[in-house]
Amino acid sequence: MQIPYELLGKIFILIAFVALIVLGIALLLGAYSFKKKKILFPNFILFILYLFYGPAKWICRVFGIKDTIVDEILVEVRNAVMLDKFKEIKKRRVIFLPQCLRHPDCKARCDPLLGYECKICGKCEIGTICKEAKKRGFEVYVIPGGSFVKKIIKERQPESCIGVACYPELSESMQGASPFMIVQGISLLKDGCYNTKVDVDEVIRKMEECDV
Repeated sequence: MQIPYELLGKIFILIAFVALIVLGIALLLGAYSFKKKKILFPNFILFILYLFYGPAKWICRVFGIKDTIVDEILVEVRNAVMLDKFKEIKKRRVIFLPQCLRHPDCKARCDPLLGYECKICGKCEIGTICKEAKKRGFEVYVIPGGSFVKKIIKERQPESCIGVACYPELSESMQGASPFMIVQGISLLKDGCYNTKVDVDEVIRKMEECDV
């Protein structure tokens, strides 16, 4: 029996065309939701953009749009989807901070399970976040990498978390953590390997949402 290669080619092109249309719709809905702070069809957006993550970034680059908009949409849509449940959780709440927020002269010891143990020396913003978190019943973990998140989740079994990172890392981490807990993400104001910055007031406001 002869394989109908021409027919298979047409079917493949049709599927690819439909996929591009669906992806385009998801990007438009996500961009609108991100800009207007009014989330439309959130589960559809999350499913399609995670499924076609690479192609979505490629489309953005083709049209001269920064490809991090895909990550920004994923983070903000997931934040909106999980916000109500996040507010309801009153125990076993954690905050994950990246080690790049540490001051260059930080002397904190790195625990092999829990990450850096902040001494609240006042040299960086981590100490301020730790003080405010303690008032509100959050545990703070300053982590050197994603493997620490997995270990802490297994050891502490938190019910909710606030994650701080750059948008690409947030979108990936929130997808991985969401099956185990309720997540909220806050992007760094300045990213990089060291001397990064976060809006401390935004982190505090996110904690305070649990008290409303």
